Amino acid sequence: MAKIGILTFSDGRDFVHEGAGVGKFARDVEDDIADALEAAGHEVVRAREAVWTNRLAVNEARHVADARPDLTVFNIPVWAFPHFSMLAARETPGPLLLFSNINPEQPGMVGMLAAAGGLDQIGRTYGRAWGDVSQPEVMARMETHIRAAKAVRSLEGSTFGRIGGRPMGMYTAVSNTDQWMEKFGVDVEEIDQWELVRRSGEVEGSKVRAAREWLEGHAAGVHYDRDRLTPEILERQIRSYYVMRELIEEWNLDFSGIKGQPELTTHFATMDITEAFLNDPYDWDGPKEPHVCATEADMDAALTMQILKHLSGTPVLFADVRHYHADRDVWDLCNSGQHATWFAARSDDPAENMRHVHLYPEEFFFPAGGAAVHHLAAEGEFTFARLTRHDGYYRMHVLRGSFVRFDHETNEDLMRQSTYAWPHAFAKMDAKADEILSRYSSNHIHAIPGDHVEELRVVCDLLDVDYDGFGPAGYGGAA
Repeated sequence: MAKIGILTFSDGRDFVHEGAGVGKFARDVEDDIADALEAAGHEVVRAREAVWTNRLAVNEARHVADARPDLTVFNIPVWAFPHFSMLAARETPGPLLLFSNINPEQPGMVGMLAAAGGLDQIGRTYGRAWGDVSQPEVMARMETHIRAAKAVRSLEGSTFGRIGGRPMGMYTAVSNTDQWMEKFGVDVEEIDQWELVRRSGEVEGSKVRAAREWLEGHAAGVHYDRDRLTPEILERQIRSYYVMRELIEEWNLDFSGIKGQPELTTHFATMDITEAFLNDPYDWDGPKEPHVCATEADMDAALTMQILKHLSGTPVLFADVRHYHADRDVWDLCNSGQHATWFAARSDDPAENMRHVHLYPEEFFFPAGGAAVHHLAAEGEFTFARLTRHDGYYRMHVLRGSFVRFDHETNEDLMRQSTYAWPHAFAKMDAKADEILSRYSSNHIHAIPGDHVEELRVVCDLLDVDYDGFGPAGYGGAA
């Protein structure tokens, strides 16, 4: 849940604010908002009194801002002098939401629109919501802004750990670290891939063996072939996972990416086990917080995934846009082992997910060998997104769609038409294939369950990133 600040604004005339009871009315509306937010599980930080002077606007805004809320609500239920909002906004560095009840007895709507116009003139980003917070649709609108603001604030002061450099000449996987700090508040820590090799032998053998046995006992199958997948190579992958957990702890990494190709995948082992279980909400040691880790050290992938994780509270899918089956209007989203095993059934019970997971020997692309984490994503509605750059400026591609499955024979046939051993998700997109293939600007795509299009519109506004929706998710279409 989020931390929400509330500042309530009133009329700047003492005989109106105090004598006419306008100030009390405004605070009563604030009580309703605070109660609704707290009932939804949020922490609420309130100003000490309603703002009806310029001095109060500054001091109370500073008081609320000191708590570093994820979102600050400017509650404007009456006519309030607009310069109060302007002064308060200067002291409120985080995301803002202007809110007004719709009440014919009090011109709160007028006050909100006047404040909005002033903020527009100075270029200050904010959101708007209005109505009675007891109405579900009004609270849903507020929650949209709350989730988006929390996702954006979560980036500030965070650290991305890049293990290795650019993979296989992929410009889209490498971002400008200065731009990341300036725009997103994210630092980048560069760590050499040699750390994974060097430290792997230091991991306690009993832990590694127990993890291997857990995989053998819980997966639908571990298909050893005495060549590219042996118990020893699988344990090497598990050791890499434990080393990554150490690096995350030592360097205080909030999210990360591993280059992998070609050095590790040619000479050491693939990172499929490492990446899948870092993104999972569990491992063989029990439940844990998912840690976003992007394959191929894809920085914009990891940044997208970190935003999506904070919007949904779930693991985030990472995949290649591998193939389009035109006869079925289905996309095969497939990448080397990157999908968290959670997507196999999206169950809170790891055993339920793992019973759909096979560990197959890696394909010839990766001569060092290891297990590919094979499964087919469970059905459901999804939101797809990807941060990309055009001429140095960030934009976010956004799509809606769903994961589907067919009968067993069809599923197997479709997966074998690409790289069978890797994990797959069959996606039906709301946007047409021609639009996607003519405009989508990355080979990678990311997804979370549910409809999060509106939150992503707000995220883009807050980050000053161009929103680029496809199909119905585009501006001018239904979300």
